[in-house]
Amino acid sequence: MPLNNTLNDSQRERYARHITLQEIGEKGQVKLLKAKVLVIGAGGLGSPVAFYLAAAGIGTIGLMDGDKVDLSNLQRQILHTTDSIGKDKVTSAKQRLLDLDPDLKLTLYPFRLNADNAPEILSLYDFIIDATDNFDSKFLISRACHDAAKAWSHAGIKEFYGQTMTVHPGTSTCYHCLFHEAGVPAASIPKGPLGAVPGIIGSIQATEAIKNILTIGTPLINTLLTCDTLTMTIRKIPLHRNPTCPLCS
Repeated sequence: MPLNNTLNDSQRERYARHITLQEIGEKGQVKLLKAKVLVIGAGGLGSPVAFYLAAAGIGTIGLMDGDKVDLSNLQRQILHTTDSIGKDKVTSAKQRLLDLDPDLKLTLYPFRLNADNAPEILSLYDFIIDATDNFDSKFLISRACHDAAKAWSHAGIKEFYGQTMTVHPGTSTCYHCLFHEAGVPAASIPKGPLGAVPGIIGSIQATEAIKNILTIGTPLINTLLTCDTLTMTIRKIPLHRNPTCPLCS
């Protein structure tokens, strides 16, 4: 962690490519090192998110997942290795991320987010990443981030398709504006996804977190970015707040 808002020589070398960017510079890198991001899900999406946030110099990363690693995860969940099978996903991820940056501060949550623990946990972070794989968790994150007034990134993947959007609670289109809890399909045996799809979408989520922390560029607010990798069609769909949204209207 930088002292007196300056980087040490090792940090200047590690983040040299960031520092050369006018939008970041040394001042911006200090902001990244002081930032705290919560990644909910340490699987397909959470793997690239956590790797790129750690590599970018996010000083504190919270990693939440209640599952253990199994063999079928390894086709896409690059935080984990064959030796990780049977271990808690957050424990497996810890050493991989610390190997990348020993100075990273990691807070592990080997359990799921719920309505009771969400307020306290979310209050500790500057930005939240939804890297979950089920609708119940996504609606919970939407409500919790709205209540906590925390900016967050949603993403979903299926087969060869991925989508993502960024939400600034109270000012932008929210997840509940687009999707309705009533009638959510029951969980079924998943088809795919192609292993590289979460890599693409998760990398975008990490970029959105960095942009939000630095207040640079144009975030994916009021916009749903979709990617069909079979045709390599990428679309940005304009969104509008739902005046009858049960959460943010």
